[in-house]
Amino acid sequence: MAAAAAPSVLALKGVGPALAARLEKLGITDLVDLILHAPSRYEDRSRVIPIAAAHSGKVLIEGEVVLTDIVGRRSPILVCQLRDQSGSIELRFFHFSPKLRHRMVIGSRWRCFGEVRTSRYGREMIHPELEPASADLKGILPVYPATTGLSQNTLRRLVCQAFEALEETSKWLPDLPRSCFPDGLYMPLAATLRALHLPQPGSDLKALNEHRHPIQRRLAYEELLAHQLAFQGQSRSRGSGESPRLLLDDELLHRFTDCLPFRLTAAQRRVFAEIRKDLTATRPMGRLLQGDVGSGKTVVAALAALAAWRSGWQSAIMAPTELLAEQHWSTWRDWLMPLGVNVSLLTSRQSGRERQQLFSAVASGLVDVLIGTHALFQKDVHFDRLGLVVVDEQHRFGVDQRMALKSKAQHRVPHYLVMTATPIPRTLAMLRYGDLDVSVIDQLPPGREPVETRVMNEDKRSQLIERLLRWFGKGRQAYWVCTLIDESEVLLAEAAEKTAEVLRKELGNTQVGLVHGRMKAADKEAVMADFKQGKIDLLVATTVIEVGVDVPNAGLMVIENSERLGLAQLHQLRGRVGRGGGKSYCILLYRTPLTETARLRLAYLRDCHDGFALAEKDLELRGPGEVLGTRQSGALRFRMADPVRDRDLVPMVRQSAQWLCQHAPEKIPSLLAFWLGQGSRYVDV
Repeated sequence: MAAAAAPSVLALKGVGPALAARLEKLGITDLVDLILHAPSRYEDRSRVIPIAAAHSGKVLIEGEVVLTDIVGRRSPILVCQLRDQSGSIELRFFHFSPKLRHRMVIGSRWRCFGEVRTSRYGREMIHPELEPASADLKGILPVYPATTGLSQNTLRRLVCQAFEALEETSKWLPDLPRSCFPDGLYMPLAATLRALHLPQPGSDLKALNEHRHPIQRRLAYEELLAHQLAFQGQSRSRGSGESPRLLLDDELLHRFTDCLPFRLTAAQRRVFAEIRKDLTATRPMGRLLQGDVGSGKTVVAALAALAAWRSGWQSAIMAPTELLAEQHWSTWRDWLMPLGVNVSLLTSRQSGRERQQLFSAVASGLVDVLIGTHALFQKDVHFDRLGLVVVDEQHRFGVDQRMALKSKAQHRVPHYLVMTATPIPRTLAMLRYGDLDVSVIDQLPPGREPVETRVMNEDKRSQLIERLLRWFGKGRQAYWVCTLIDESEVLLAEAAEKTAEVLRKELGNTQVGLVHGRMKAADKEAVMADFKQGKIDLLVATTVIEVGVDVPNAGLMVIENSERLGLAQLHQLRGRVGRGGGKSYCILLYRTPLTETARLRLAYLRDCHDGFALAEKDLELRGPGEVLGTRQSGALRFRMADPVRDRDLVPMVRQSAQWLCQHAPEKIPSLLAFWLGQGSRYVDV
């Protein structure tokens, strides 16, 4: 039996619409969300130290106000001197109310928590937290992720209220048996959650702040278990339906490959053999196809679509951008239409009449392969016999979108092929794609050389311009990629336009083109066509060209403000060059000052060309949500667990999931509802 829905935060005392809106920014809408809002760190308020011993860091001191004064006229500062038997310290308040000024009178005694620092005035605390010396010591206090207008005291008060309001734990907490947990990791969930928010005096503060305390590990384990069970549910759901058998005879296979302008690599042949075997079965295929940039995943997917066509079934190919969808359509049309396969493209720029004609052709089965973006799952698109779904760069799509596309199949459950050029670290793959079989194209086409990567300070821009002029003088082409911290399409477009304008002046007669996300599709297509035909020397672009652009003569790329991007995205961008003969280069322009993380990231990219090694490093530096792009898509949201920090738990979690399915399956629904919330409805994706 599934757990009862938890009450809204509006049920708490003092929470109105305004406060509820602030809580929602943190992902908190009900009381379960509130108790699962894990502290980011802890502060020890259990021990008062002598003022003379307070030299650095955050500490708790107590003393008597012996002096109070307001200094400065334009920007007055409240200065108080606090003294105990061991010595004195200054408290400084740059922003203060008349109430605070009147409270900090000489002779009053206060307990102060804050960071001690040394300035020209001696030791001081800036804006310490204050409480009367007569108040009880608070012990170890949690510090939560917060947002504007939401104080730590408010969050602490609301969490305490949530526990009081949810006394009947059987209605909202999953109740897992001890057998689900490894030795030494089990304790009742309710007690664990209380200890998370209100640690006992004497708790290991260092372990808590490093997120390796037993209470944190126990909660991380159960959350990982919920995710593992959800993805196993996906696999069972897929296996419960029946898919069409998609057969490809050797004669047609050879006709296809003989017409290609290249030979398939051994890795491509091996991976297609795995897919081909899946397609011949009536159990729906669920396969993740990983391959580095330029490894040739697209032709393998085209072979799968060819098998669907040969067997009388349609294929839907979903790409993350119209630019990539158009690239697929152009390529697949050249490959498949000579064999009699009708390949069509659905875009936003088609007129109403064109779209209706296309919808009719798809519904009647006249279209064999339909390629598009999210437009594929609009309600007007109906397939006659959908047998294969291919999703390119899956992590860019939300779960709702994938569900909508799969629901287009009317007769059988379609086979499902996921492609990504962003290598998924093994730890994440076990969690996020644990229900999928995995194929890896681990071989680049013959003749491909690693892209030589160099890191360059922005102040050497003039040298870079001279190098570009020499490059264009050899008849070669290049990319210049613009990035911003706030990657809104409006700001990115403005930055790209300004960059293109400056470069046209700096490069003289060089033909400079521009493409960004806010351009009309027809205009983007025209610019890309000119670039492919060599009419444009330098293409200034936003990260819209991260996937899907293939111009062999473009062997040099400049990435502006490269310190702002993650390793996976930088590697994707770098993969746009090195597709032709000769040496190719990627210049990582950066601005100072560089953070230590940014410096490490750029140095690692310069020295490493292994996409999987880069993915592991990216996961370590940025976390799972950023790596998979799930901050936006809503998938893989961890509250307690961290797949990097807690990777040692994953093998044991998979064993526990198997045990629970065999011995206590009735416990699973409440577990999924508690940890995944609305996400638990996606177990059949």
